[in-house]
Amino acid sequence: MSTAEIPRHGIATVCLSGTLEDKLTAAAAAGFDGVEIFENDLVCSPASPARIGGLCAELGLSVDLYQPFRDFEAVPPDVLAANLRRAERKFDVMEQLGADTMLVCSTVSPDAVDDDDLAAEQLHLLAERAAARGLRIAYEALAWGRFVDTYDHSWRIVRRADHPALGVCLDSFHVLSRGSDPAGIRVIPGEKIFFLQLADAPKLHMDVLQWSRHHRLFPGQGSFDLAGFVGTVLGTGYAGPLSLEVFNDVFRQADPRRAAVDAMRSLLALREPLDGDTLPPAPELSGHAFTELAVDEAAEPVLAGALGALGFTHTGRHRSKPVQLWEQRDARILLNSAPREHARDGGADVTALAVESSDPVASARRAESLLSPVLPRETGADEAALSSVAAPDGTAVFFCRTGEAAPGSWREDFSPTGNATVAGTGITGTDHVSLTQPFDNFDEAALFYRSVLGLRPEQATEFAAPFGLVRSRAVSDDSARVRIALTVARLRRGDWAPRVPSPQHVAFTSDDAIACAAALRERGAPLLEIPGNYYDDLDARLAPPGELLATLREHSVLYDRDETGAFLHFYTDVLGGRVFFEVVQRLDGYTGYGANNAPVRMAAHRHPHA
Repeated sequence: MSTAEIPRHGIATVCLSGTLEDKLTAAAAAGFDGVEIFENDLVCSPASPARIGGLCAELGLSVDLYQPFRDFEAVPPDVLAANLRRAERKFDVMEQLGADTMLVCSTVSPDAVDDDDLAAEQLHLLAERAAARGLRIAYEALAWGRFVDTYDHSWRIVRRADHPALGVCLDSFHVLSRGSDPAGIRVIPGEKIFFLQLADAPKLHMDVLQWSRHHRLFPGQGSFDLAGFVGTVLGTGYAGPLSLEVFNDVFRQADPRRAAVDAMRSLLALREPLDGDTLPPAPELSGHAFTELAVDEAAEPVLAGALGALGFTHTGRHRSKPVQLWEQRDARILLNSAPREHARDGGADVTALAVESSDPVASARRAESLLSPVLPRETGADEAALSSVAAPDGTAVFFCRTGEAAPGSWREDFSPTGNATVAGTGITGTDHVSLTQPFDNFDEAALFYRSVLGLRPEQATEFAAPFGLVRSRAVSDDSARVRIALTVARLRRGDWAPRVPSPQHVAFTSDDAIACAAALRERGAPLLEIPGNYYDDLDARLAPPGELLATLREHSVLYDRDETGAFLHFYTDVLGGRVFFEVVQRLDGYTGYGANNAPVRMAAHRHPHA
């Protein structure tokens, strides 16, 4: 697809929070070309339609659509007369706004009848009125429409009405939520597709109206094949904007500037498989370089002692910053004791993670293209010029190379401590980093890691934890060398909860988790004790061999199985208020994260603090 053929980017004001003026300003700042003005937003604004139209022009935004106009077609004559009067008043508004297309939703009115001929006749009349004023009508099939609830039905009526000012609006949610086959869109001439609205959504089994009103997502955050859908529509010759229409309770309460950036990032990522030259390609990732923990004066000796007990060696000191490097094989932890704003007393936090990139500069360039804020960083003379960007929760993501032969390796910034490397305890590297997200950032974070790092989102899971429902979603590269697990509490009221606020942890790899657990216990590592009830239940559920079960019980190692293999893992206690470590062993291609065991771990972490 050439640049000239790439559709413009649009967003419906209903996607964003705030006043209409707030929404328009945020959309323009995020780089959108145009907006859909949602009627309620205009009605609630003290500014006249002409003033709003002028503001859009000042901001460089076109007004691509005015919506919604409801319950028009297939009605008795008296209702039709009232509907036409209503339409003329909306045409007045559109002229002042500078909008040329009005969205008409398929009716849900009890006054309507199931008569396609009558619907076509009345829509023809509406289109005639619109055309007389230089306007167009885009007819959309609501997934819950009373009689017209599929796109092919709406197209049959538009074709029957046969008016140049009447076309269809295709909405990905209304099409895909019903399981309709988008392939049929190919028979609709591109010039008769007047508008395209896009929304993703998670797979939910619920009333489609409630699904639509509360759970839509930006592209790439849900489970719909939007790239395939958009590719089919563009294949018809459609030349209008790619416009987002997302009803979501979180987005409508979030900072509109941040939500607008998230929305634009979703469209940029969506376009990538359609016209791959829009973004710098994601360089190959080969693993976790390091994870950085910020520690205060009280937490530093706790974390340092725990790492030492886990078999890590303090191998390096940063040349200009109070940062320690701890290593065991390919597992690396940085302890950063620099003063921080808003630091918790006795606290430790995962503040940065670094991934091995085949081209760190290209990784940073891609991140910037996807509107990720590049973090300012002070570097001393001869220190590596590392690039980092901010993830939605504020975690810094570094792109780097670790090998000694790699030019500009971050390791060159550390002076050796001279400490003799201790005998390892079986930890070999980093399997994944797990970060609890603020409630409002969960879907944004998944999109960030998917688009910026080129990671693949895995299926979201939910489990009932001791303190409420927890949702988890992991992202990983195709070879699973970089894994990041994101979790969020679905509902949190008040301050009472696990007393482990927003837990974070680093999971290390081992070729023999049981031997590693035994070695660590011998060294006095602060390992988490798992209750005997868990092993009784494990025996009933999965029936591991008796000797294995006894060994698991002895060393507080947890166990899981999936369709391919098995998973052995164990944890440390919580260190510094919210951080802990995990050691995992994956057998025969196991791909999960032991989600079945998470409630047991959460309860066990809570117990020592009760």
